[in-house]
Amino acid sequence: MIITRRAFTTMLSLTGLAALAGLSPLRFVSEAMAQAAADVAKPVSLPDMALGPNDAAVTITEYASMTCPHCAAFNEQVFPKIKKEYIDTGKVRYIFREFPLDIKAAAGSMLSRCIANGDASKYFAVTDMLFRQQSDWVMKNTTETLTRIGKQAGLTQQQVEACLKDQALLDKIAADQKYASDVLKVDSTPTFFINGEKIKGETSFEDFAKKINPLLKS
Repeated sequence: MIITRRAFTTMLSLTGLAALAGLSPLRFVSEAMAQAAADVAKPVSLPDMALGPNDAAVTITEYASMTCPHCAAFNEQVFPKIKKEYIDTGKVRYIFREFPLDIKAAAGSMLSRCIANGDASKYFAVTDMLFRQQSDWVMKNTTETLTRIGKQAGLTQQQVEACLKDQALLDKIAADQKYASDVLKVDSTPTFFINGEKIKGETSFEDFAKKINPLLKS
């Protein structure tokens, strides 16, 4: 589900985010030209948040929604194993890209971007925290809980509010999501690309290893 203007404004009224977020239309990018699978790793509007060396033999790109329970389960159960076995050893470059399925997910992604301020390690740490506390900030007062998380990470009340009403940031997230949907045919979360090969849905560490290890030997 791509975040549209109608969905955006409707969810704002339902979640209490309307007081913080601007209501200007989302300005999506035009239809992107078809590109080869090798272009999956190329950032579109926002700079990539990635761990691992640029020249790693294998690049994994994950598209996830911050409110997706399957994404949260993958983050807790599988990603730490991938990080230990492949990322920390310099074998894999891991890229995380936002694919928000609702306005709450978009708000969580915006907060991660603002807290990280370009620092990939901090971005992954905040994203991990949001996934682990997903039931708290998704099911309860979203604005209040995200504000608390932002403050815990060092932002002021004013900085959190400015972040959650940053229309330019929201537009970029929406543009990247539209590109992923139109060009890469991402239609659910989590979706992974391993050196351009698409894998949909929650995937075990063993299944990742089966895909990664042959690429490391080639």
